[in-house]
Amino acid sequence: MSASSWHDPIEKNIGLMMVLILLVVSVAMLVEILPLFFQKSTTEPVAGLKPYNALQLAGRDIYQREGCYNCHSQMVRPFRAETERYGHYSVAGEYVYDHPFQWGSKRTGPDLHRVGGRYSDDWHRTHLNNPRDVVPESNMPAYPWLAATPVAGDDLGEHMRTLRVLGVPYTDADIAGATQAVAGKTEQEAVIAYLQNLGVNIKSTR
Repeated sequence: MSASSWHDPIEKNIGLMMVLILLVVSVAMLVEILPLFFQKSTTEPVAGLKPYNALQLAGRDIYQREGCYNCHSQMVRPFRAETERYGHYSVAGEYVYDHPFQWGSKRTGPDLHRVGGRYSDDWHRTHLNNPRDVVPESNMPAYPWLAATPVAGDDLGEHMRTLRVLGVPYTDADIAGATQAVAGKTEQEAVIAYLQNLGVNIKSTR
């Protein structure tokens, strides 16, 4: 029997190939992914991690609505080139309250996982209004309307309630006071609050 003849029947039988592919993928999931659900380092929050407050959560929603994740990842990988530029590599326990995660490696713009506290609120305001005022070579679009748009907080409590079902420890008081907590705030303020909270629970090495 030639080296290739044994798998010829598999390549010619689509049904059999699909079954075998599913079997391989299933075994891989059992070996690689399932154990992660039982490791404390991947299921428990890092020290000091708190759920997003109402304003930060609203900012995260706006961040996703505007498609910021299309250009900015939030996952610093454990390579020297990454940690020297962005700071301490990301760990699983920092994402326990994130639904969905903002992982990825697509970086038209820099990774933002350690951006919290790196710049002032004024810097972020200028950057959102016109990025080229602070980074002349930036190709990021401007978002001036965020400064003039009030946060829509009517459904923020329900959002928190849903996240609580997923394991985020919001209290009844958090949920009840969510709408009032963002009253009078602009979408720009909410986005900045969200950005200033990113990656602050592990000290940056940068």
